[in-house]
Amino acid sequence: MSILKKLIIAAGVLVAIIIIGVAGYMLIEGWNFIDALFMTIISITTTGFSEVHPLDTAGRLFTIFLIIGGSSAAVYALTAIAQYVLEGHLGSALWRRNMKNHIGSLKGHFILCGYGRVGQEIAGILSSEKADFVVIDKNPGAIAQAERDGRMYVAADAATDTALKDAGIERAKGIIVALGNDSDSTYVILSARQLNHDIFIEARVSAPEAESKLKLAGADRTISPYTIGARRMAMLALQPEVTDFIDIISLKGQDMHLENLTVGEGSPLAGKGVSFARTSGKAVVLAVNKKNGQLITNPSETEIIQAGDAVIAMGSRTDLRAMEGICENCKLEK
Repeated sequence: MSILKKLIIAAGVLVAIIIIGVAGYMLIEGWNFIDALFMTIISITTTGFSEVHPLDTAGRLFTIFLIIGGSSAAVYALTAIAQYVLEGHLGSALWRRNMKNHIGSLKGHFILCGYGRVGQEIAGILSSEKADFVVIDKNPGAIAQAERDGRMYVAADAATDTALKDAGIERAKGIIVALGNDSDSTYVILSARQLNHDIFIEARVSAPEAESKLKLAGADRTISPYTIGARRMAMLALQPEVTDFIDIISLKGQDMHLENLTVGEGSPLAGKGVSFARTSGKAVVLAVNKKNGQLITNPSETEIIQAGDAVIAMGSRTDLRAMEGICENCKLEK
C-alpha cells in the first residue's frame, strides 16, 4: 500500500471516530453539539481535561472505547506522516509545486515532447547550453527519470492543449517533438501550431514517408535520427578530419559555436558589407542567409547585408555575444 493511501485512510478513520464520538455523546448523554465535540477531542488526544458534564456508566464505557480507538487511529496517522516525510514525499511534493510556479514564469523557453533515449540526449544538450526547457511525457517511467534528472516536466499527453498550455506554449520559443510515433507527433504539431502560430517546431520523423505529413501539419524542420546517424558514419569514414572539426565546435565543453544572427531593421549591420561584420568582432562570418532564401556561403567582403538577412557566424560565446551586442534590434537564434 502506498504512503499516500495510508495517509488518506488514517485521515478518514480519524474523521469517522470524531463523528462517532460526537454522535455517541449526544445520544447517550444528551449533550449539545459543542460539548460533545469538545469531549470527543479531549478523549482522542488524551489531554487529561475533566469531563464537560458528569458521565454515567454508559458514557464512561463509551469514553473508554473512544480513547482506545482514537489513540490507535492517531498513532497510525502519525506513523504514516512520519514515513511520508522520511521517504521524501513531502519534499518531492514541494519541489513539484515550485516547479509548476517556475514553469508559469518561463518565457522564450523550449518544450521537449518525449523523454525517451532521444529526448534525454536532447535534454542534456539543452541543459549544457543553459537553455530553459520543459519536458512533456505521459509515460510514468519517463517522468520518473525526468524528476531524477532534475528536469522541469508536465506529466501528460503532449497532444492535448492542456499539457501544452501547462508547459507555457504561448510563451515558448520553440518546441521539439521527440516522440517515437509519427502519428502522435502529427497531433502534437497540429495542437502546438494552433496554440502558437509563430513558434518554431522541430520534429523527429521515424518513417521517411511521414516527413511530408509532419511538415504539412506545421513542422518547420524534421529530423530523422537514423538518417543523421548514417550520414555521420559515412562522413566519418570518408572525411574523418572534417567530422572531428564539427565535433570540436559542437560537443559539450567546447567553447566554439555556430549561431544564426537575424539582422533587424535597426541593426548597424543593415545596409553594410560583410567586411563591416567581420571587423566588428572576433566571430567568423561563414555565410549569409538572404531573406529570400538564398544561402551565400563564404560571402565576399562587398556582399551587402540587408535587414531580414541572417548572418551565420562561428566563435566563442563571448565573441558571438559581442557581435550581438553591436546589433541593436538584432535577434539571436539557434
